[in-house]
Amino acid sequence: MLSGCGSSDHLQEIKDAGVLRVLTRNSPTTYYEDRNGPTGFEYDLAKRFADYLGVKLHIEAQPSIDGIYENLGRGRADFAAAGLAIAPSREDAFQFTLGYLDVDLVVLTHSDGILPASIADLRNARIHVLAGSNAAKLLRDQQSTMPELHWEESSDLETIDLLDLLDNKEVDAVIINSNEFNANRAFYRDLRVAFKVGDKTQLAWAFAKDPRNERLIETVNDFIAHLKKSGELAQMIDHYYTQSADNDRYDAENFTDSLQSTLPKYREMIEQVAEDYDLDWRLLAAISYAESEWKPTATSPTGVRGMMMLTNATAKEVGVSNRIDPLQSLRGGARYLKGILQDVPTSIQEADRMWFALAIYNIGFGHVEDARVLAERLGKDPNRWTDVKETLPLLQKSQYYERTKNGYARGREPVRYVQNIRYYYNLLTWTEVAKQRTPPPKATDQYLPEIFDATLNAL
Repeated sequence: MLSGCGSSDHLQEIKDAGVLRVLTRNSPTTYYEDRNGPTGFEYDLAKRFADYLGVKLHIEAQPSIDGIYENLGRGRADFAAAGLAIAPSREDAFQFTLGYLDVDLVVLTHSDGILPASIADLRNARIHVLAGSNAAKLLRDQQSTMPELHWEESSDLETIDLLDLLDNKEVDAVIINSNEFNANRAFYRDLRVAFKVGDKTQLAWAFAKDPRNERLIETVNDFIAHLKKSGELAQMIDHYYTQSADNDRYDAENFTDSLQSTLPKYREMIEQVAEDYDLDWRLLAAISYAESEWKPTATSPTGVRGMMMLTNATAKEVGVSNRIDPLQSLRGGARYLKGILQDVPTSIQEADRMWFALAIYNIGFGHVEDARVLAERLGKDPNRWTDVKETLPLLQKSQYYERTKNGYARGREPVRYVQNIRYYYNLLTWTEVAKQRTPPPKATDQYLPEIFDATLNAL
């Protein structure tokens, strides 16, 4: 425990130890592992602060908000970076830094369900919130004047679980922070914000109330102020939240337009690389579109680059010296995919091997193996993609990922990734078939606009 003896300066202790210990949650908006390693908004922010101090970052994930505060109070970490909204009710025991992200508390309902306009409209509704959250406190404050207001609080569920409950219409409403909905709304198209409750608040890091933390908190506040002034914080927020909320990179209309405008520039190259690596060119084209929309200079905020969006490590592994060279990128991606295919367990039949390989390409081998183990535990077939694509999303739920080797994963993403590649592949295949087939005779009343039909009938 860091609180307790001798020294009066916690910041100096961290520098002397060379390690920054941070409590967080395993979730899409905080910390998780993908194919490129640890990521998440809070992880990224904490890693930047550790680098700022010149120390290593040690992350410890806790499953609940109450667990975060309990362990923080016991001195299990230097502070908590867990998507925590500043909570005046906790300020007797904890201290918060400057806020770094504005959030609203939002009431979500299903598009086929109730449409409340205020808390009063939720009387007798089935409501679910996270235990220890500001939403739970707000409901308790309201219940004194609204005895018909009832809800459930869960300490063993995460935000994803609440969204699933609402998406499946098992509850009428959930109340969460707006940033968490923004990060996940692409996967929950039938959910809507009914209204906002309370005042806007901010996310902040939490510290145990201790005079020894004074200089450490000042340093954190300086760090956050610097990120705001430099624009780095705005870039992080845009990457983790804005794009998730507003963009659908797999838009079918954009794909159709790109078939005409962009693919012709690279088709011959894609066909040659596919032939060299014994792949269907349409599959390689579909993958490269899913990765970069056929943009050779595409770059993600995390530094993944090129038409096949290779990391630096992967590029070196497959012999790519220039990731934005489209030919090198295509060759590197194809070589990497072929290597994954060789590593796919032999128990998986040929019909499914490519879908597993693509999921691994997207999220990494470890998480796909976790999903296969989970499938077996649930009585499903770990060698069938139709079964494993049902267990991958479960890696977002604490009751499942806590018992896996690799922990939390955005398991919906590889499922969607594979699904869209198959869709693009089918469109490319149909386009080729349509070009080669002989069209049937066109009947005027079948193909002409109705106004033309009416004119002809009048003659």
